[in-house]
Amino acid sequence: MIFVYYILILSVHIFLALPLLFLSFLKDKYKKSLKARFFLYKNLRQKTASVHFHACSFGEVRSIKELASSYDSKITTITQTGFDEAQSFCKSVNFLAFESFLPFWFRSCKVLVVFEAELWLMLFFMAKFRGAKTILINARISEKSFPKYLKLSFFYKKLFSFVDEIFAQSELDKQRLECLGAKNIKILGNIKTSLTPNITKHYHKPKERLIIFASTHEKEEELLLAHFKLKKDEKLIIAPRHPERFERVQEFLCSYAKRENLHFQRLSKLENNDLTSCKAELLLLDRLGELVNFYAICDVVVLCGSFVDKIGGHNPVEVAHFHKPLISGEFFHNQKSSYASVGNIEICKNLQELNTLIRKDIKPSYLIDKIDLTPIKESIQEALNA
Repeated sequence: MIFVYYILILSVHIFLALPLLFLSFLKDKYKKSLKARFFLYKNLRQKTASVHFHACSFGEVRSIKELASSYDSKITTITQTGFDEAQSFCKSVNFLAFESFLPFWFRSCKVLVVFEAELWLMLFFMAKFRGAKTILINARISEKSFPKYLKLSFFYKKLFSFVDEIFAQSELDKQRLECLGAKNIKILGNIKTSLTPNITKHYHKPKERLIIFASTHEKEEELLLAHFKLKKDEKLIIAPRHPERFERVQEFLCSYAKRENLHFQRLSKLENNDLTSCKAELLLLDRLGELVNFYAICDVVVLCGSFVDKIGGHNPVEVAHFHKPLISGEFFHNQKSSYASVGNIEICKNLQELNTLIRKDIKPSYLIDKIDLTPIKESIQEALNA
């Protein structure tokens, strides 16, 4: 099966090469990642280390920081934001080469640790072929995606035959993984709850009530602002999830501010990081890694990615660390275990109630439990000692 699969992905690679090359020039977020992954541009060889961690994007890479910092580690990732975050704490970082390159590109390690749903067959196969122990951590399969996995159960059964140990987020995730042929599964919970937010800048809280629409997606800004009106004693910060949307969101917010007779400003243009002297009521958070700094001083957080059906929500744990009132939409199917680990999340099922909820005396959110990473560390160390 491995040979047939390799021929298939090689054919796909050849077929998609030109469109992907064109896309890498068309969109900034793919400028480096696609060239590195599909054409090995500045990515000819994987760097060496004893433990190879693989995670997809910014949030996932942040989640492995404590683990990766404990060993002689290298990290592979998929996205530019994940790559940049990995470089902030690890010297050996690569974009993960596409699977057709892995037989030649992948370099030996003692342990491969893969985060969440990065189920690349050739990655696990090459690690086992080179004698590494393979571990899948924070494993989850959402209710919405589970039927799609089942249709390809023959493929996942083969893939999981190359995975030595799995740490799942919940009992339900364990059951779904077992249906796909996974074995040796332990329930640990959501590793993202083990993260302690790191404030990188200290902002002075303005006298106005500070509201954040956090991690917004396409059309969510319009949707939420259609059901919310700022008062004179309030400021609203809107933080898009993806940096490539900053310019489009600015255009919308400028237009909205004119209609509503509000002042608008990008936070990157804020002088001396001083919110207290900022006259704008409507602000665009257009810098990555800054959201946590504003969680520390805000009055209420509206966690987005949960008001449109396709996204599935975002992790509420960082907000809970600061004990801030937290409002979410009803579509958080990809984050059920994260939501279960946080208390006092106010779910807004009817957007007509958003205005009222934001100004309601909501109890602060809090973290119900924090995951102990010791079982994963013991598993990694066992392989290193072997």
